[in-house]
Amino acid sequence: MSAGLGAGSGGADLADILERVLDKGVVIAGDIRVNLLDIELLTIKLRLVVASVDKAKEMGIDWWESDPALSSGARRGELGAENARLRARVAELEQRQEETR
Repeated sequence: MSAGLGAGSGGADLADILERVLDKGVVIAGDIRVNLLDIELLTIKLRLVVASVDKAKEMGIDWWESDPALSSGARRGELGAENARLRARVAELEQRQEETR
């Protein structure tokens, strides 16, 4: 009978711990780089954030918003900038073509 009570309180303890972690936030970050003769062979970036999104932003952690691999908004911004550059280049080439005629 006490085993049943212990299991129930363990779940409550785990829920309390998870709530505290999400409220306070835990961040683990690290980079691993492998270079050979000043040539970068491998880069591994590790980022682990265990927090609510609001808490992470409050702590100043919002790198996922500007990372094109993680944020559709960042991809749109990046693609929009690339699109503008390409349109300018096409206009420049068309103008040169008109001048040579």
